[in-house]
Amino acid sequence: MIPNAVTAAALCSGLTGIRFAVDGKWEFAAVAVIVAGILDGMDGRIARALKAQSRFGAELDSLADSLSFGTAPAIILYLWSLSAEPRWGWFAALALAICCALRLARFNAQIDVEHQPHKSLGFLTGVPAPMGAGLAFMPFYLWAATDLEIFREPLLVAPWLVVTALLMISSMATPSWTSLRPRRGIRLWVLAFVGLLFAALLQEPWWTLSAIGIGYLLLLPYTLIRYARVRRRG
Repeated sequence: MIPNAVTAAALCSGLTGIRFAVDGKWEFAAVAVIVAGILDGMDGRIARALKAQSRFGAELDSLADSLSFGTAPAIILYLWSLSAEPRWGWFAALALAICCALRLARFNAQIDVEHQPHKSLGFLTGVPAPMGAGLAFMPFYLWAATDLEIFREPLLVAPWLVVTALLMISSMATPSWTSLRPRRGIRLWVLAFVGLLFAALLQEPWWTLSAIGIGYLLLLPYTLIRYARVRRRG
């Protein structure tokens, strides 16, 4: 019950972001999706800690992720920016929602598949849904941090959503927690960095979220190179 309750809370948080967007409370809408991402990261770990994994929980988690990280960001960003160009702006929003659902469907279909080259080497396939939602919000983070209206332009936001959508359904190797496991000699440095990152989120949330998104994008080419090396060794 506990992991599924956390998943349900994540679902409610993501959908509440839509309500905030309808009211024009853009910052609250973005924060609601971020909270959904935090809860999504907790439910699986709680289930493993309590040895309460179930197929029902996995299906509920994917359904919640599709709504919180696909549908909700698509509607929020459409209301925030893309509604100024409703015809093709809506298609960009649809691309994000549909590709998120396709990515999660692919993940579910591969749960019982033994041969998964990326997973067996400690990598993911495609950008995960929570990170995809975070990347989709990058123009909003920059807009909130700078107050520059250029980041709200549909001509910028729409292509960015399409690129993010394609990254989610791509077959490229992407980082996972296991592939990013730090060496023992630098773990104290990593802990210090995480503490400073949390402080930065409290002090300058939008700049910090923008930096996290940029850092993740810069990590993708390195991950591809590392995956190729690991695969050759195997």
